[in-house]
Amino acid sequence: MIREIILKFNIFIIYYVISINFIYFLQLILSAFSLYRYIRKIRYSDYQNYTKSSNMIPISILVPAYNEEETIVDNVKSLLYLNYPEFEVVVINDGSKDNTLEKLIESFELKLIDQPVRTLLKTQKIKGVYRNLDIPNLVVVDKENGGKADALNAGINVSRYPVFASIDADSILETDSLVRVIMPFIEDKETVAVGGIVRIANGSKIRRGLIQKVDLPKSRIALFQIIEYLRAFLTGRMGWDALNSLLIVSGAFGAFRKDVAIEVGGYTTGTIGEDMEIIVRLHKFMRKQKRKYKIKFIPDPVCWTQAPENLRDLKSQRRRWQIGLMDSLFRHKEMFFNPKYGVIGLYAYPYFFFFEMLGPIIEVVGYILIPLSYIFGILNVRYFILFFAAAVLYGILLSIGAILLEEYTFNRYPYLSQVLKLTLYAILENFGYRQLTSLYRFEGIFKFRRLKHSWGKIKRTSFTKSA
Repeated sequence: MIREIILKFNIFIIYYVISINFIYFLQLILSAFSLYRYIRKIRYSDYQNYTKSSNMIPISILVPAYNEEETIVDNVKSLLYLNYPEFEVVVINDGSKDNTLEKLIESFELKLIDQPVRTLLKTQKIKGVYRNLDIPNLVVVDKENGGKADALNAGINVSRYPVFASIDADSILETDSLVRVIMPFIEDKETVAVGGIVRIANGSKIRRGLIQKVDLPKSRIALFQIIEYLRAFLTGRMGWDALNSLLIVSGAFGAFRKDVAIEVGGYTTGTIGEDMEIIVRLHKFMRKQKRKYKIKFIPDPVCWTQAPENLRDLKSQRRRWQIGLMDSLFRHKEMFFNPKYGVIGLYAYPYFFFFEMLGPIIEVVGYILIPLSYIFGILNVRYFILFFAAAVLYGILLSIGAILLEEYTFNRYPYLSQVLKLTLYAILENFGYRQLTSLYRFEGIFKFRRLKHSWGKIKRTSFTKSA
């Protein structure tokens, strides 16, 4: 009986690996064509004209902050330097227990003011609103702790403009990011949300909240994550965008039409995957209403974020991502293989269910059954080595493909030594790092019920120190 189960599972693994690698390859091809079209478009478009135009859609930048004293000041400074005609920065202090609020008040000379707030979305109590008359586009909201989703909803209530962008407090935007992320809203009135690419700031030179020089981090863990991010954004999300089936806009940087976000009830509280959850809910709401809409991904409006540099923080992050993914999928399980939701229900949702959510279980069980297969004498060692080598080589080619797409398009790492180092880590990640992150996600699956309301803790450092 055990021998038969192991044999059938091994056959299943073969088809599973072939299927997921085929999907990855298809995404790589779709991404290459999409990036080619995007690069051609921006080469013939003068974005500088838009930065000076008074007809641009004004935008509110929402920055939820909980215990972010190390990075919040640099973050806000970088946002205030953005090259855009009309915008506001709304920082929401979500009941921080450190000196986040005090550092903001001191650095920007803020004063408590009496400002009425519209209750468009229900949130925890707002304790105060702070401003500086000399910095009219900066607003700091102090509220009782309610979680990131609740803080974003409070920011929506306070914000003035028809489009808002959410950005993490440990992230920095490039000066022209708003111009690029707003363009899909201008070019197509059906656009309701836009995601931007997120890159890793570790190792780069940062001064006064601005990226001065892009470089690679010294941390090996952060280097592996650069490969992951390039693969996830330049191939994964570009591929989903090409199929009009993007299921996630990164919480580190995404923009939304405020009226539609309010229609769907804002961000859902009580979840740690609020970035994916609101996108899935937008798809479901718009399709139920039979309204035309688009959710886009743009590879150019760059957001730089800090990546974990130790295994404990990496574990906390990946476990949280897995739990957030599961929570979003379970909340909207009626979309599973439901033709009423089109390509979302028939392709995107099943992919995330089988390959992203269940993937860690299949992978970890495989690690257990391989030695058992050998013990029971049903493992052809030669065949296994060939299959494993082919799977690893295919994974390496996909990662190198993402690196080549980056070099062909945006060339953020212009030196040959940087490209060679990234290529080396694209190879090395298959031998230990990828298995480790699968184990962290596997743990997240089994701790889903206990930790689905817990964000966990990741140590932050100032951008100057982390550079």
